[in-house]
Parts: sequence; structure tokens; C-alpha cells
Amino acid sequence: MEENTKKSSPNASESVKPMDRKEKIAGIIGIVLCVLLIPILVINCILIVKGLSSDDVPSIGGKIPLIVLTESMEPKINAGDIIICQELSEEDIKSLKKGDVISFYDPAGNGTSIVTHEIYEDPYIENGKIYFVTKGINNLTKDKKPVSQDKIVGIYKGTRIPIIGHIAMFMQSTAGLIICIFVPLGALVAYEFLRRKKQDKVKDNDIEALMAELKALKEQTSSDHKDINEKNEAQSVDTAPVEIPSSGEESEDDIKETATSDENNKN
Repeated sequence: MEENTKKSSPNASESVKPMDRKEKIAGIIGIVLCVLLIPILVINCILIVKGLSSDDVPSIGGKIPLIVLTESMEPKINAGDIIICQELSEEDIKSLKKGDVISFYDPAGNGTSIVTHEIYEDPYIENGKIYFVTKGINNLTKDKKPVSQDKIVGIYKGTRIPIIGHIAMFMQSTAGLIICIFVPLGALVAYEFLRRKKQDKVKDNDIEALMAELKALKEQTSSDHKDINEKNEAQSVDTAPVEIPSSGEESEDDIKETATSDENNKN
């Protein structure tokens, strides 16, 4: 009996299988997609909501994320980068100097486009306003119009995320939302559903195997008991009770033997 019990233990442990390699790879891909796409989606949603509720450039805690579209600041800033600019107070704007990289509403543009360039010359004051002459590092000439202090959006101090800007721009399109958000989300949901279904199937198989093992063990136990009973019955012998005469009584054979002895004496 102990032998049968010991043999059943390895079978139970064998049912616990390591995670399949494909499942590990799929899990890693899912985590990477979440790490990359969810923050971008959250930032986009926040910026869209703030942009709709205010005419100012949307910011998060005084930080302004901007997507670089051109190569005018290469190699310091590349197209497709996301740069983080810091909002400036009036006092901060007064302390700006040559060599600082600032983001500003383009005075030569439509009034809404934002440019990030380097201050090319020392600031000067005209009609009570501070003006900044700017230039792209990769451009041959300085910008056409100087930037007044009221057009300053923020200052860039070197924080940037390479390439992610391309993804963020693509995600703002309808195709980008479908491909980068809904498709991965649907894939994650489908993967989780299939993973749980597979786990449930493995669990059911383990239960069935355990029940079959218990049934076999029960049958073996019954068979062992039956063999023991048959063995005991084969070894048993039919016996009749033996009467042992008491000390005060004579057996029938003794009486007959005594009677025969008396007759012989008479003769």
C-alpha cells in the first residue's frame, strides 16, 4: 500500500508544467506595447483635453511636450523627437540669453505654429518689449522675424525622447488610433482569453488524471483486500469440537474395555 501511494506523487507533480516559451514571448511583447503605447495615449488625451479647454499650449505640471517635425535643430534635436520644454515666468524670460534654446509662436507663421530654435544674438529691447533673434542650428540663416517676449512658450533644457514623436503623430490619425491602440488592445484581450482557456483546460485535465489515479488506487486497494480474504479462507481447516472428559467421569471406551476384562477373568 505504501508503494502505491509513493508512486502516485510524481504523477501529481508532473502535471505542473513550466510556461510555454511562446507564452513568455507573447507576454513580453504585451508588456513592451503597454509601456510604449499607454503613456503616449495618456499624454495625448491630456493634451487634447487641455487644448480644447484653453488657448494656451497644453502642459503637464509646467512641462510642455512638443513633437519636432523638421531637421532645423539637428544634430542637437532630431525630427521625430519629443522634447520637453519648461514654462517660463516673466522674470525667467528676462533672464534668457544667447545660446538658450526656446520654443515660441512663429512670428512669421499663422500665429499657432510653434518653433524651437536657439537664441542667435543677445536680446534687445524695443518699445518696452524684449526681442530675441533666433536661428535653427542646421539652418544657414537666422529666422526672418525676431521673437517678442509675449510669444515665448518655454525653454528647452535637453530633455527629449528620440523617435517617439513619429509614433505620437501617427497615433493622432484615424489609422494610427486603430493600429496602435485598438489592434494591440484587442490582441491583448484575445491573448488573455486564450491563456485563461488553456489554463482551465490544463486544470481540468489534471483533475481528471487525479480522479483516474484515485480510482485506480481504490480498485488496487479493493483487490488487495480480496486477495487477503481469499488467502485466509484457503488456509482455514474445518474442525470438530473435542470433548475432554472430566477427572470424575470415564469415557465410553474405558467402560467397554473394563467390561471385556471382567468377562475374561470370569472365564
